[in-house]
Amino acid sequence: MLDGVAYRTPVQTSRAISQVTGVPVALKCENLQRAGSFKIRGAYIRMARLSAEEKARGVVAASAGNHAQGVAFAAGLLGIQAVVYMPVDAALPKVAATREYGAEVRLVGVDVDETLAAAKAEAERTGAVFIHPFDHPDVVAGQGTIALEILEQVPDVRTVVMPLGGGGLVAGVAAAMAEVAPHVKVVGVQAARAAAYPGSLAAGVPTTSLARSTMADGIAVGTPGPVPFSIVSTLGAEVRTVTEDELSRALLMITERAKLVVEPAGAAGVAALLADPTGWEGPVVVILSGGNIDPLVLLRVLRHGLAAAGRYMQMQVLLDDRPGALAQMLDVIAGVGGSIMHIDHDRTDVHLAIGEAWVRLQVETKGQEHCEALVAQLRGAGYRVLTG
Repeated sequence: MLDGVAYRTPVQTSRAISQVTGVPVALKCENLQRAGSFKIRGAYIRMARLSAEEKARGVVAASAGNHAQGVAFAAGLLGIQAVVYMPVDAALPKVAATREYGAEVRLVGVDVDETLAAAKAEAERTGAVFIHPFDHPDVVAGQGTIALEILEQVPDVRTVVMPLGGGGLVAGVAAAMAEVAPHVKVVGVQAARAAAYPGSLAAGVPTTSLARSTMADGIAVGTPGPVPFSIVSTLGAEVRTVTEDELSRALLMITERAKLVVEPAGAAGVAALLADPTGWEGPVVVILSGGNIDPLVLLRVLRHGLAAAGRYMQMQVLLDDRPGALAQMLDVIAGVGGSIMHIDHDRTDVHLAIGEAWVRLQVETKGQEHCEALVAQLRGAGYRVLTG
């Protein structure tokens, strides 16, 4: 049913990640999928199976961006009118792309859960069909087609790792693997700041977790869907969590070494491998679930990743505010190979004595050891240094 609709996305081996884990690792590039993510698979299957009468009523969806684009794109292919609700702070490129695919976009709610509620209310009011981003068997089945492609592309795969939000992708892959390749382990990865699955699995039922702000907005879902949760829990898919630093380091590695543009949520699987590189049974395939990222967000996340990897640091140095003092301090930094990216003075801090100034610096460095050496050199020269 997806022939001519979804791409058979490539699998790209990763020497860099394989060296870290000690087992072969390949990347399933759903970031190169039509509409920029795997979501077109489930959205199209769900909508293609609607009756003629249901299609005539139109569809309503809610999403932070990827499902929105998948629904809008699929609706255009099927000739269905679509209204898509998105959070008010949804990434501007995702909003623009959803509109360009032909959907009407309405910005409502501060998170996906509030947006979902608004979309469901609209469906009840108008009679349009609500297309849930993850909580429907057809959506789960559509996402599961990725597993079949992986088995064709990497026949000896032993572990598949992917982002986990509401659960549609993990459930679809787990169900497909259980049917045709039960020896393959399935691992879902959540952002630690928005991880509803660990508590839900412990409770045995979907529970709501307070989803704090995370760069991985595409998987920031407060409550697992009952349909995918049942599959994930029954089939015993493993669930892991990763921190913001781990996500940003993964995104940096994917950008630098794999030469791929991936959104933070899409990098969650790589983040899990880098955070705990031992004990993985290979070959491992990591699903890069999407590549829809605001360039401004990418800039901020990459800077965060550089800092987490020790390639970029911020510091404050206390100086005597006299001619030549700044030049002397900069000579110390230059002496250990630090490259100044930004600098400014603060002479108004109430804790400063008369004749003192804080100098705030952003320095490009070559790794954690270089950062430590730079700070040690400054302190050895008698400067007071604050980092972070």
